[in-house]
Amino acid sequence: MSSPAALGLPTRLGGDPNRVALVIPGTGYSPARPLLHFAGAVLQRHGWTVQELWWQLPDEFLEFAMGDRIAWVERQVAEAVDAEHGACRLLVGKSLGSFAAGLAADRNLAAAWLTPVLTLDHVTRALHRASAPTLLIGGGVDGLWNRAAADSTGHQVLELPAADHGLELPRDPLGSVDTLREVVARLDGFIGSLAPGDGPTPR
Repeated sequence: MSSPAALGLPTRLGGDPNRVALVIPGTGYSPARPLLHFAGAVLQRHGWTVQELWWQLPDEFLEFAMGDRIAWVERQVAEAVDAEHGACRLLVGKSLGSFAAGLAADRNLAAAWLTPVLTLDHVTRALHRASAPTLLIGGGVDGLWNRAAADSTGHQVLELPAADHGLELPRDPLGSVDTLREVVARLDGFIGSLAPGDGPTPR
């Protein structure tokens, strides 16, 4: 493992060097938080190398035009994918990370998007273009989730009806743990279903 996540540096968990999964944070949801932490654990269980992407949003990020926000995210993700020299075959992203759905589609990367921003046409159009295995997980009371849009992509979908944007149940910590278990179980099934050859061929 590299330098502590608290320093904002990438964290790498070793596995098959030819199957690298990039874990992408949200706006304020780091790879150390439960959904992404356990996603990493599931990936390790299935033998993947896990590369966690840690980023510090620019102070003026919320003032960016939407196109500039998308470009910023795509740049961070593209640099991390390129650093794997073709071995990155899977993206697991939270919320803001789904702004890189177009990159996943263009590079034929499998993806699991947790609370993707389905109110943004850029994301939904990218998901429609994606041909690699893709899983979408969202909460029924998340204002950035759209079940009809998710279903229209033809990809695998899990909706937690009472969950919010963190895939938690408001004021119900025990129920939130049950929800987390359901998400992790679905991720386990999805990741376990990926054949070793899914995604681009390493260079």
